Amino acid sequence: MSSGGRSYSAGVDLRLVEYFVAVIDHGSVTRAAQALYIAQPSLSQAIRSLERQLGVQLFHRTGRQLVLTPDGEAFAAPARRILRDVERARKAAHDVRALESGQLDIAALATLAAHPLPELAGEFHRRHPGVLLNVSDPGVSARVVDEVRRGNAELGLTKLPPQHSSSLLTRELGTQEIVLVLPPALAEQLPDPVPLAAVAGIPLVLELTDTRTLVDDVLDTSALTVAVESANRQAIWDLVAHGAGATFLPRALAERELHGAVLRSITPELRRSVGFVHRPGPLSPAAEAFLTVAGVSPAPSAGTPAPPEKAPPGRRAPRKRG
Repeated sequence: MSSGGRSYSAGVDLRLVEYFVAVIDHGSVTRAAQALYIAQPSLSQAIRSLERQLGVQLFHRTGRQLVLTPDGEAFAAPARRILRDVERARKAAHDVRALESGQLDIAALATLAAHPLPELAGEFHRRHPGVLLNVSDPGVSARVVDEVRRGNAELGLTKLPPQHSSSLLTRELGTQEIVLVLPPALAEQLPDPVPLAAVAGIPLVLELTDTRTLVDDVLDTSALTVAVESANRQAIWDLVAHGAGATFLPRALAERELHGAVLRSITPELRRSVGFVHRPGPLSPAAEAFLTVAGVSPAPSAGTPAPPEKAPPGRRAPRKRG
């Protein structure tokens, strides 16, 4: 720090700065020592220590009186500024701990960012309106895991168990039934539930993110009739609503967003477990509070190492295009 052309050492004991300002404010070492509840000789020694640290003389000593030197006068304003900055920093830290301010970064799959994240975020905001939620959509589950592993997000909301996440901890939120969402005209001739094998004859509208990954994991992609692929979630929903094809979505999300579409269960039933991932170690108060809102288990479990990768059946075979 510097003032008036004079440079001061950055390695200054803040307690000594506080003592220096107290002596100025109270007009003498005696009154300052009484206000600080310390012995007068200890305070005098502290002032001399501060002068040694700064390399300047702060006071002229005239009997029992201390008068600021020019260096002391130059240091007075920076000293007060230091104490104000420290107090602001302490308050900011307190506010973060008390959930009165701060930020929580969450990476989420697209379908989970649409549901249930909005409901959780709304309740979190009602409880802690001063905390900013920053939500990103990295794409597929592996990228959600990567964002958390790299520290770009404190929490990841994704399917469980996530691949390549043995270094992360998981907290299960629940399971989702994945259903086939169809325009009424396509649903007329289909039973409920729809046999998985019958999906091969249905034109599909697939999102190039977690929905596509889900389909690739459970279906023989060589037998699918893919009518449209898109990275735009809203476009997928609009295409289904206008009869371009069917898609796969979690039931709760489809019921909320695709009014007028027909939902069909799949047999055998198609479900996925979803939840949060985070790095080992203590979480921020905001992250713990968010998990409390979500109602997840307070005891995290270690991530499950991914099995060796292999291509799903039929992955290399060409797909039929609608």
